[in-house]
Amino acid sequence: MVPETTRLTGLAPVIDQRARVLILGSFPSTASLAARQYYAHPQNQFWRMLGAVIGQPLNALEYPARLEAVRAAGIAIWDIYATCERAGSLDSAIRGAQENDLAPLKESAPALRRICFNGRTAARRLREMEEIGYEAVVLPSTSPAHAGMRFEEKLARWRVALTS
Repeated sequence: MVPETTRLTGLAPVIDQRARVLILGSFPSTASLAARQYYAHPQNQFWRMLGAVIGQPLNALEYPARLEAVRAAGIAIWDIYATCERAGSLDSAIRGAQENDLAPLKESAPALRRICFNGRTAARRLREMEEIGYEAVVLPSTSPAHAGMRFEEKLARWRVALTS
C-alpha cells in the first residue's frame, strides 16, 4: 500500500521595502514547517552563516528579532516553491511543486537587485530571475545534506554575494 501524501504549504516571504538582496531556498524542511520558521533545523547553517555576514548573533536571537535584523540589513528570505508534496526534507523528494510567483517582487521590493539561491534546487529559477532583470548568484547550500564544503569556504562565497 502506498502512503497517502499530503500537500505541504511553505512560509510567507520575509521581505519589506528595504530589501536589496533576496535569498531563495527551495522549500522549508519538515522542522521549519513544524516551527513555522525559516531554517529551523538545528544543523542547518543558515542563521550562523547569515549572522556572520551581517555581524549579528542571529543564532542567539529569538526568531522575530532574527527576522527584523535580516530585514534591517536589506535582506529578504523566501522559497521558490509555494506548495509541494514531499516525504521527509530532501529536495530530491519534492513532487508536484507549485512555484511562488516572483514577478511581483519588482513592485513590493523596488530596491531589490540581486537574487541569491541557497543551493542548486532553488537555482532552477535562475534564468527566470535574470530575465526579470535581477542579478542572480548560486550559493552553496546551508543544508546539513550539503556537507561537501567547509563552513569557512561557504561563508566566503556568501559574504561576497550578500555584501558586494
